[in-house]
Amino acid sequence: MIKVSNLSKYFDDFCAVDNISFQVEPGEVLGFLGPNGAGKSTTMKMLTGFLSPSAGDISVLGHDMQTDALAAQRLIGYLPEGAPSYSDMTVQSSLEFIGQARGFSGRELGQRIADVVARVELDSVLGKRIENLSKGFRRRLGLAQAILHDPRILILDEPTDGLDPNQKHQVRELIRNLAQDKIVIVSTHILEEVSAVCSRAMILAHGKILFDGTPDELAARSEYHNAITLRVDKLPEGLEQSIAQLPHVTRVQRAEQDQLTIFPEQGQNILAEVNRTLQAHPCQIEELHVEVGRLDDVFRLLTTGKAEDVSA
Repeated sequence: MIKVSNLSKYFDDFCAVDNISFQVEPGEVLGFLGPNGAGKSTTMKMLTGFLSPSAGDISVLGHDMQTDALAAQRLIGYLPEGAPSYSDMTVQSSLEFIGQARGFSGRELGQRIADVVARVELDSVLGKRIENLSKGFRRRLGLAQAILHDPRILILDEPTDGLDPNQKHQVRELIRNLAQDKIVIVSTHILEEVSAVCSRAMILAHGKILFDGTPDELAARSEYHNAITLRVDKLPEGLEQSIAQLPHVTRVQRAEQDQLTIFPEQGQNILAEVNRTLQAHPCQIEELHVEVGRLDDVFRLLTTGKAEDVSA
């Protein structure tokens, strides 16, 4: 596993990471979430040995990152934000260079390059110079370099940045497949990434961990978790008041003349109660659905202390 204990990082008087502790097991996809400046990238750089911590310990599959960094780094594939590359190299020569740096040669090197090229679909640009690639292809090249040596740990900083929707889907599928026998840590500010690929979410702000749990547990913190959106052709007289008086309903919000959003007490499922009330007030139902929760709402609440109405 990766084990982080009391990790801190200071830049002069600024505390970028403030005494955080956590561990990650094989098979987990941990998503680091947080606003800009939260400490996500700094934490990832310390996990890879790129930065030394000001305090605390990092153990990577039994190797201490302070005293045995090279052994730990051999087990890690790292895609940094804005991954640097030699712009005058072609994609093919860049992958050959990375593979040789990892100790591969001959047929094995060729097979590994062929495998990652197929996985991230770089076939069409193998002969192109990196300086002529689009941002999306550069990101895919960086991912290919990170997985070339089949690492046991993948640390990916904004892996889908610059990709179109089809490419994002492809990379997310790749991450899910790789996570079956690896530790994967993904840093992102895209909330949909969490529910799409992560089995665990961690929210950081001001260098501290504010939340650590599953995406479902994160969504359950939303005021909209189990809330019901109801739209009818014409709102019957007394329906809104009857719903508002149900025992587990906290409030009813009218978004439009004939649309209601019904909010439950935390953890309560109110669908059966609402259905019974609708049967007592016959009407033509045009829409009725139960929300799972809105991650952007929870994110704002955790990182700023304010939750905005995002119903629009």
